[in-house]
Amino acid sequence: MLNIKTNSKEVIKGDMFIAIKGLTHDGHDYIEEAIENGAETIVCEKGNYNVNTIMVSDTTKFLKEYLYTKYYNKIKNIKLIGITGTNGKTTSCYLLYQALNTFKHKTAYIGTIGFYIDNKIKDLERTTPELIDIYDMLLQCYENNVEYVVMETSSHALELGRLDTLTFDFAIFTNLTRDHLDFHKTFDNYAKAKHKLFTKINNNGYSIINIDDEHYKKIESENNNNNIYYGFNSKNYKITKFKFKNFKTIFEVSINNKKYEFITNLIGKYNIYNLMSVIIVLHKLDYSISTIQDVVKNLEHPPGRMDTIYYNNSLIVVDYAHTPDAIFNVISSVKEYTKGKIYSIIGCGGNRDKTKRKLMTFYATILSDNVIITSDNPRFEDINNIVSDMTSNLVKTNYEVITDRKEAIIKGIGYLKKDDVLLILGKGHETYQVIGDKKYHHDDKECVLEYIDRVI
Repeated sequence: MLNIKTNSKEVIKGDMFIAIKGLTHDGHDYIEEAIENGAETIVCEKGNYNVNTIMVSDTTKFLKEYLYTKYYNKIKNIKLIGITGTNGKTTSCYLLYQALNTFKHKTAYIGTIGFYIDNKIKDLERTTPELIDIYDMLLQCYENNVEYVVMETSSHALELGRLDTLTFDFAIFTNLTRDHLDFHKTFDNYAKAKHKLFTKINNNGYSIINIDDEHYKKIESENNNNNIYYGFNSKNYKITKFKFKNFKTIFEVSINNKKYEFITNLIGKYNIYNLMSVIIVLHKLDYSISTIQDVVKNLEHPPGRMDTIYYNNSLIVVDYAHTPDAIFNVISSVKEYTKGKIYSIIGCGGNRDKTKRKLMTFYATILSDNVIITSDNPRFEDINNIVSDMTSNLVKTNYEVITDRKEAIIKGIGYLKKDDVLLILGKGHETYQVIGDKKYHHDDKECVLEYIDRVI
């Protein structure tokens, strides 16, 4: 573990504490706590303290330079793969993590569902952690002889410099739809933040771009030699056709004007896009298409993505979908093979982008037979105000409101008859609800299994 800290609560005896000014907190306010916890050196921009003190004009700049100077030489040979986009980051990363390990490339994963090397090491607070935490994890990877690290790179992290000093061997763009405008303010700012990943590519690296996304030109690398495109409109890796059969997706890809068929257990057109990054990276690493086909057949969803539970001849699906585009993709995919009715449970996070709320409910009500609107991390917002935003001027009124999420899940399960599907969307792998500034235990899948245990 690094002996430098930016969180005073994590300080142990002998540490250096760097007081960083963040979006909501100023590390200078926690210097005394850091000293009490054992910090022997303080790096700050102001103040007078009774331990060794390094005064600098910019503590954030100091931290980046310190990390790079002291540790980069150890981690520089680890190959980094960064994936950015509104949707698909977690699934694409986790699929690549599995695939590279299958080919005996020791690979780590950093992202929404945690930090993995051989198995899960820990949960993470953010999709893309702070730079100091990333360095700490990369040093663990170095000590464990990791060859590749597949990392989700969020727009927040890119905008706030959490990936500064790092360069990538592959940068992958999945898609861009409205999200996080509470932070970025405009869609153009959001796109510019995503583009920053593609300025961090090694000279002989690749940017892998979904050309079917209408915003792809805002993202691609300025160096055209780096850019590889995939999609139905691509000349490089062209998806030519697909079909769903027996709970599998079968799709065809044209590579160098030769067509190849791939079969996957992952359902849905959007998962074809997620798998394209796997196919391209492995192909660029000189694996034959036939071996890639074999690997694709056996790849699995990450935890909390299309997590399925069978119950009384019906299906319950827990998924992290929490944007309009993700909700549209998940429900549309399930419709492809559902004989009965589709029930969807959705909510919207408090103190986050309000512009997506009505659109999420619009897609859910249009594509589902019935929708239950419930809570999803309301934070400091009144749940009734969130529901009001979600339900204003909807085209369809096939919804009901049950603000207690556990009650909503039980009600949804109660509706199920033969061949029906219940989609519980928004939280996926998460095991908590954020109400105010506190986290309360809540696990969608656990709620389902507990209920089923009681009634069977």
